[in-house]
Amino acid sequence: VLPSAGQVLWRQPGQGADGALLDVAGFNEGRLRPLRSQVQVVFQDPNRSLNPRRKVGDAIIEGAINFGAGYAEATALAAQLMEKVRLPVEGLQRYPSQFSGGQRQRIAIARALACRPRVLVADEAVSALDVSVQAQILALLREIQAELGLGLLFITHDLRVAAQLCDRVIVMHQGKIVEEGPTAELYAHPQHDYTRRLLAAAPGAAF
Repeated sequence: VLPSAGQVLWRQPGQGADGALLDVAGFNEGRLRPLRSQVQVVFQDPNRSLNPRRKVGDAIIEGAINFGAGYAEATALAAQLMEKVRLPVEGLQRYPSQFSGGQRQRIAIARALACRPRVLVADEAVSALDVSVQAQILALLREIQAELGLGLLFITHDLRVAAQLCDRVIVMHQGKIVEEGPTAELYAHPQHDYTRRLLAAAPGAAF
């Protein structure tokens, strides 16, 4: 689907591989609301995606409450999620400025998971972090994906990062998909010139 087509295709839960695809881009607010909790985003810069004036706990429970959880349930879930992303539960009472950049991204992941999504969109989620912290966040995302059975859409300009996390890769150039396929196959036998240039520009000798 080209970006200019204005389509976001979504298969109805429980319909299986042969179920009807829905064009979500054409939905009104009433039809979109039940889907909002199912797709959550982790943004590139946790310093901007977290409100500096709100405590971490308030940021995490907000989504769960918006989608029907009671306060007690959402608070208990927030504590569980802090443990899942390997942060102290006491951190729920702190502000984002009291955490490092990598810790803030863990908080952003916990906030997204509080809505119990089926798909997690990670938009350049490690590009603002140093290499050692990147590796920790990627390992956490792999673990969460395996444990919860989440679909993960990972947006990145770094093909080395994609190689560590993705089963399939889609390469876009000037707003259009130019190549896609299983990660190992695409990296070993790139067909499009832009893909070959991206691979050649990536640091290191091998993926």
